[in-house]
Amino acid sequence: MAKIGIYYGSTTGNTQDLAERLAKALDVASADVYDVASASADFSAYDVVLFGTSTMGMGDFQDDWESYIDDVKNADLNGKKVALFGCGDSSSYSDTFGDALGKIYEVIKNKGCEIIGRVSIEGYTFDSSEAIVDGQFIGLLIDEDNESNLTDQRVALWLEDLRKVI
Repeated sequence: MAKIGIYYGSTTGNTQDLAERLAKALDVASADVYDVASASADFSAYDVVLFGTSTMGMGDFQDDWESYIDDVKNADLNGKKVALFGCGDSSSYSDTFGDALGKIYEVIKNKGCEIIGRVSIEGYTFDSSEAIVDGQFIGLLIDEDNESNLTDQRVALWLEDLRKVI
């Protein structure tokens, strides 16, 4: 199996919980799960990199991603498979749901990596999102505030798809 590194930023704990859940499901050691508040952007040890963030306020990065994204801009992702995941509020911030994932995508899309793990927008309730590319979310989006009843199913389907390509 491919060597996987998981990098996340979390303010309320939801994205951290999701990162840890994904790590457990993918048999990723805790030493390969990083909070971007203190992580380097050296991804050379990994074949697959998962980036996770919440979307804050009106479509902004999670605080720790504000500075970490500059490190990612300068990082070597060539030949890597990259999957994105995150948390957002599809009700209170329906016009910016998951926008931070879209911002990460814009940074990495031309860095020589293969972006995996797209998700259908069917079953989600929101008005607009920068995380939509070609009619699909560019990663897994979870809304623990309003749609927690759908989290288990969404995570399971995403992991099933990821396992086919990693």
